[in-house]
Amino acid sequence: MNYLLTNQESERLTFRKVTKEDYDSWLPLFKEANVAKFLGMPKGLSPTEQCDYWFKKVFHRYSNNLGGMNALINKSTGDFIGQAGLLVQDIEGEERLEIGYSILPKFWKQGYAKEAAITCKDFCFGNDLATNLISMMHIDNIGSEIVATNNGMTFEKLVDEFKVFSITKTEWLAQRQV
Repeated sequence: MNYLLTNQESERLTFRKVTKEDYDSWLPLFKEANVAKFLGMPKGLSPTEQCDYWFKKVFHRYSNNLGGMNALINKSTGDFIGQAGLLVQDIEGEERLEIGYSILPKFWKQGYAKEAAITCKDFCFGNDLATNLISMMHIDNIGSEIVATNNGMTFEKLVDEFKVFSITKTEWLAQRQV
């Protein structure tokens, strides 16, 4: 299965694979308070070590067909906005497909996460990649919870310090009829 949204577009964004050249653009994310906690990163890493860890994980997913984050590029400015994609996750022993999204701080609260998440959901269900999708966020990450809700998802369960929100393909189809 190809879970990557390479060359997909939304109203304002183009999706492409993350490259090593994106590293310096992505580093500012890890200088923000709580980002490491919200992303489930190991404790005690410097911003550079966190970015190294993130990039290693992105490329590991690419090479092992575990989905992956896509770079989000603003179509009109060419700015690197953030990353989003479909990620194969093991949730309590069950393989689930997750919509992941992270936006650079200078682009927060501009609707990019919601736009990217909706594009991921539509791509997944439109290509029959799964019958159910989740988004997971740290219990303190209210911004990501709002994005999941705005993406038509509802709270499913709590797993450790993370809330799991989900939507089925049937629910997606019903929402599209409205």
